[in-house]
Amino acid sequence: MSVKVRIAPSPTGLLHIGNIRAVLFNWLFARAQGGSFALRLDDTDQERSTPAFAEAIERDLKWLGLGWDEFSRQSDRYGRYEDVLNELKASGRAYDCYETPEELSLKRKTQLARGLPPIYDRAALKLTDADREKFARDGRKPHWRFRLDDEDVTWDDVIQGTKTFPAGAVSDPVIVREDGVPLYTFCSVVDDADFGTTHIIRGEDHVTNTAVQIRIWQAVTRVAPPVFAHFPLLVSADGKEMSKRLGTLSVAGLRDEMKIEAMAINALLARLGTSDPITPHVSLDELIDGFDLKKISRATPKFDVEELGMLNAKILHITPYGMIAPRLKVMELEQVDEPFWNAVRTNLTKLDDLKMWWDVVHGAMKPTITDSELAAAALDVLPAEPWDQSTWQTWTEAVKAKTGKSGKQLFMPLRLALTGHEQGPELKNFLPLIGAERARARLAGKQG
Repeated sequence: MSVKVRIAPSPTGLLHIGNIRAVLFNWLFARAQGGSFALRLDDTDQERSTPAFAEAIERDLKWLGLGWDEFSRQSDRYGRYEDVLNELKASGRAYDCYETPEELSLKRKTQLARGLPPIYDRAALKLTDADREKFARDGRKPHWRFRLDDEDVTWDDVIQGTKTFPAGAVSDPVIVREDGVPLYTFCSVVDDADFGTTHIIRGEDHVTNTAVQIRIWQAVTRVAPPVFAHFPLLVSADGKEMSKRLGTLSVAGLRDEMKIEAMAINALLARLGTSDPITPHVSLDELIDGFDLKKISRATPKFDVEELGMLNAKILHITPYGMIAPRLKVMELEQVDEPFWNAVRTNLTKLDDLKMWWDVVHGAMKPTITDSELAAAALDVLPAEPWDQSTWQTWTEAVKAKTGKSGKQLFMPLRLALTGHEQGPELKNFLPLIGAERARARLAGKQG
């Protein structure tokens, strides 16, 4: 059996880290198994779904490198959902209900007050034709529920093991609203059955949906239900739920505001909550190797923005010039060559830091002279060009011999005079980039 997985985000908002973790698990599983990965937009909520959010979903996935093999929109399949609904009506598995939201809310409150679970009482199954005619005269339109079997639902979950939902634990789900719009619980099953989805990998908040959807699946097709895998949801570094904070951790925000690399997001979320260590990677191929759903722990994983930032820096430190070069033109830094990149990359926390170090080398920088006597002596023994990586050591040994200074008293004033920063790239690599003309000017206290 060829593996086929899907993700079905709703274009009602931006993708956030919780979404991307689900995407990554599905994408990596498909690639590791030589299978297919589908993007399906769950856009039946026409009031909240927008083309802008749909475009953002595609843009974010492409930026992360998570391309898809198939694409579909649920809004293109209304006719198919109607056909399946009619089949369920004919078989007695779908039934019409006329309660208003207010009436249903009152029922739930009454049941809770009596110490009963707020499960729908199936009162609509007792409606007569006369009742339906009266509702029609009153202008009421029905919503449609799927009648669940009165028996337990059991499945073997790849991550959580054997799961059992007792009969009567959940209400018969509403599958079509009174305005005729089909709902996620129903559409998702029809799509998965039609498109041949073999595995459904999603958060544990969908476990109840799974119990219901297995029953719908069995009613609409004779094919066995997919394999399910439900992973624990992320919490913040302090152990608190992140649901209210996910909007601030959108892919767009991480990319555009925090300047996080795509591979930092991929590398962290793909390994977070698994038995594999979180290490820097520069390509998705490295994450595919060895990916296994059984490595996903049932323990609750903690997402830490600081950890993401540190991983981002580590990835830049090991990224070869060839992978960065195509992005330099967008940054208006196409003059950056491989020697410059190799000299500064280990001092970057974000790629934007590259601009600062470029300006340090090529800009008109006002030097910071903290030891004028040392600067004068250094200028006096500054070697003639050409310079290479050995020049720094040759020069500093000459300065040391002339001034008697060593260690921090020697190196820090020189670094400040040449770069204006207390920390930065190794000067054996950086000094040849600065060049003799700028070095002389800066040691003399002049802008250069």
